[in-house]
Amino acid sequence: MSTVITSIDRRSPAERAGVRTGEKLISIGGHAVEDVLDYRFFGYDRDPELVLEAPDGTRRVLRVKKPEAEDLGLNFETYLMDEPRPCSNHCLFCFVDQMAPGCRDTLYFKDDDARLSFLMGNYITLTNLSPREARRIIDLRISPINVSVHATDPKLRAALLGNKAGADSLEYMKAFGRAGIVMNGQIVLCPGWNDGDQLQRTMEDMAQWGFASCSVVPVGLTRFREGLSRLRPVDRETANQVIDQVNAFGETCLERYGSRKFFCSDELYIRSGRDLPEEDYYEDYVQIENGVGMLRSLMAEFEAGLRLEDGPVEAPPYTIATGVSARPYLQALADKAREKTGVTGQVSAIVNDFFGHTIDVAGLITGQDLIAQLKGKDLGGRLLIPVNMLRHGGDVFLDDLRVSDVEAALGVPVTVVEQDGFDLLDAILGRK
Repeated sequence: MSTVITSIDRRSPAERAGVRTGEKLISIGGHAVEDVLDYRFFGYDRDPELVLEAPDGTRRVLRVKKPEAEDLGLNFETYLMDEPRPCSNHCLFCFVDQMAPGCRDTLYFKDDDARLSFLMGNYITLTNLSPREARRIIDLRISPINVSVHATDPKLRAALLGNKAGADSLEYMKAFGRAGIVMNGQIVLCPGWNDGDQLQRTMEDMAQWGFASCSVVPVGLTRFREGLSRLRPVDRETANQVIDQVNAFGETCLERYGSRKFFCSDELYIRSGRDLPEEDYYEDYVQIENGVGMLRSLMAEFEAGLRLEDGPVEAPPYTIATGVSARPYLQALADKAREKTGVTGQVSAIVNDFFGHTIDVAGLITGQDLIAQLKGKDLGGRLLIPVNMLRHGGDVFLDDLRVSDVEAALGVPVTVVEQDGFDLLDAILGRK
């Protein structure tokens, strides 16, 4: 843990008050600061009083003038003011354990840090949460918290997580629910393990414990599973059974709570062969970050933008690269754009040779697969790729190739498209 101030934002409340780099932040408003949660929570107040410690150990008290909610403007050695807490589980379905060798080191790090749940939306299992930390969450009423639940049968959850604490940490969920902490859940469905009666029990328990929402997503299995537990993928029949079960309980929740609470991911609908639900099913897309309604949202935004176009548009032909599962949906949008604007393009499904052909989503496509499968093809002069193929905030693929590497190999400019239908339309029409 380090609360030493490494830099101060220009023209921030802290700079105006005279805070100095190198000082250690001891407390805010009389509350000890141990990490970023303390800093964010106690620093939220108007005109807080700081206790600062100089490198020689002398302390001073300083009041910072600022409105409520404005950040103090202090920066520390690490974002968390601490090291991220590694995962202590050995989940049967862990994707990190199925990573290909030779990828960048950060892809092999598993975090299970409650602070990243609040600040970044990460899903955590609660197995390495201490009673003190759980008490702090309740006392400070920090919400929401995103929980990887998977099962609520104690023995089954412990087995799925490969950690006996998987059973004990169910008590934290109950305590958070009683305290009014908003919880969002996730269930990774592993056929033969947590489907059927176990899935029903899990949904009923989560609803009773006060979860606000939960996504049900199929287990992802790569070809790198040597020495790992035997799991089978979610096939068409299983996907249909799960959708029927989840939606039936969702209707019960809708009547009882005013929300269906439980939602099947786009992947489950694609595997089932069913049409995607209409927009009202998704309830403002509360689980979109888990792939629930991502395609429906993209389609709705794209079609809304297309309705605003009133004539032909001059733009060169293009190719969209995406995963196998999303190709039919994107091709339908490309066809609609061509009919309305005259801009022509094609959608190419990239088969995942890197991770294995059971992986069919765009977010796990590598630069080398893009190059191998598109090289020498007529791409129409430009290539569009979704932003989720790249590391967050960067231009690097999972295999460490960069966008510039793909451009050089294919001989066309690459346009990165946000997960947004309006942005996709702008990219197709050459406006990005």
